[in-house]
Amino acid sequence: MRPMLATPAVHPGAPPQGPGWLHEVKWDGMRVLADVHGHTLKLFSRNETDVTVSFPELLPLAAALADAHLDGEVVALVDGVPSFAALAERMHVRDGAKAAALAQRVPVTLILFDMVRLYGVDLTRRPVQERRASLERLDLGAGPWQVPPSYDDGVALAAATLEQGLEGVVSKRLGSRYQPGRRSKDWVKTPHRTTDTVVVGGWRPQTGTTGRLASLLVGLPDAEGRLVFAGRVGSGISGALAAELTQRLEPLQRSTSAFDQPLDRADATGATWVEPVVCVDVRHLGRGGSGRLRQPVVRGLRTDLTPGELGR
Repeated sequence: MRPMLATPAVHPGAPPQGPGWLHEVKWDGMRVLADVHGHTLKLFSRNETDVTVSFPELLPLAAALADAHLDGEVVALVDGVPSFAALAERMHVRDGAKAAALAQRVPVTLILFDMVRLYGVDLTRRPVQERRASLERLDLGAGPWQVPPSYDDGVALAAATLEQGLEGVVSKRLGSRYQPGRRSKDWVKTPHRTTDTVVVGGWRPQTGTTGRLASLLVGLPDAEGRLVFAGRVGSGISGALAAELTQRLEPLQRSTSAFDQPLDRADATGATWVEPVVCVDVRHLGRGGSGRLRQPVVRGLRTDLTPGELGR
């Protein structure tokens, strides 16, 4: 099962108002579905990849439940605020020993906000407020997981989350059902900053070097699957992330650009083209008239997403 997804707010910074909505904090993390069956936990990413081994500290959650399917977000808290950069270090780990070591150094918390099955009963057709009430009644015991409250006033929550440095607000229409794999207007996201997942189509080295990565050439798939150029991004690439990007991109080299149109010489000069399969999250200030991201900053790899999903 794929999770239900939210659509952007009609007016940036303004969540839906009125009595027909409940509002939750938008967490800056990795979306997961937690499937508990026979007191065994399996964690799946948005694209249905099994990521259980990446987060061993969450396995004890299974002791509290015999059968349930929970929807939530894995976050890495730094000084009480989710840090995607810290979480990125954990997301792609598939070695159990390494994941256990990282769990001690960079622990995560599972934020739970919905439930689609409980003790064999399918809850997807039940209204969101009923699903949430059932989730809040569960005795999940103590551990690195929590069920934060929902709120009636989205405007007040938006102001509070902005002040606290949180990602934003997700609003859910009362009475709405859970629609697996669909991006529905029954869920509306109002982030304080714009973050997009983009596809890497090439990279450029630092001036005067031949192999040290300095910037990425990124794009977004259109409805036909063509990769539309969205600009160059160099900010945020350093240290472990630069090394990880280099390791992933080197085997993907190709002789021609994968972008739908030829790039300007200022962008293409010195570029190494790659197969467009690596996704990264980029935070930015919107897109200019040419479609380029404004003041983009790389936040981390997205190993839980594929370019095909972005196109959908």
